[in-house]
Amino acid sequence: MNPFTLHTGPMLLSKGFIAESIEILQEYWPMFLNGAKDTIVIALIGTIFGVLIGLLVGVIRTIPVPEYSSKVRKIGMKIVNTLLSVYVEVFRGTPMIVQAMVIFYGAAFAGWYMDKFYAALFVVSLNTGAYMAEIVRGGILSVDQGQFEAAHSIGMTHPKTMLYIIMPQVLRNILPSIGNEFVINIKDTSVLNVISVTELYYQSKSIATQNFMYFQVFLITCVIYFIMTFTVTRLLLLLERWMEGSKTYTIVGSFSDPKSVFKVNEK
Repeated sequence: MNPFTLHTGPMLLSKGFIAESIEILQEYWPMFLNGAKDTIVIALIGTIFGVLIGLLVGVIRTIPVPEYSSKVRKIGMKIVNTLLSVYVEVFRGTPMIVQAMVIFYGAAFAGWYMDKFYAALFVVSLNTGAYMAEIVRGGILSVDQGQFEAAHSIGMTHPKTMLYIIMPQVLRNILPSIGNEFVINIKDTSVLNVISVTELYYQSKSIATQNFMYFQVFLITCVIYFIMTFTVTRLLLLLERWMEGSKTYTIVGSFSDPKSVFKVNEK
């Protein structure tokens, strides 16, 4: 039999297909809903912790070590930076599906039986943290060096400079990347089914094995993923616009008047 023979059958959007899809939704909507809920929760919490890890790692990797620093500090920072570099490279250079299996089953092999849900959060957080660390490091390095020098010239320490001068700019600049990581995590949670995490893909696979309507089930799953990612993307765009503020200003008074101010035009 020719494997490329075209088999005719009911049209994709026939009444039977639509009716079957509606029946699947009516019967299994709690499973779809629970899967979508776990997917969003894992992606959201994993992204938040991943950003915090990325901020910490990114800041540590950009701490300057002056030439006049003691040998102990130089060696200590070298060791820390090496360990952090290994972490970043390992988690950026291996698939999340492999990381999940190594961490979950590795912990079990060592006698530590992790809860599957918390294992999923741990994996997503570490994976996101590795990517965010490089994003944060790049954001810090992109800030003009003169701002560091100006802050130090008025007596600000490096931690204060980072906290009050640099990081507010970095966070604003990397917000699109954070949103992108969140969207990616919503989709990448599907690989966590290998450790039996009951996210959306796992639930969809369970439904399909019960009714054998794989196409209908996973088409519904595809639509649910799209709705989640589309909604999150639009919300993040609104957040970005809100943080940018208005770009038009109206001068109130004159430049010669010391009390003159710039008023934001809300139009």
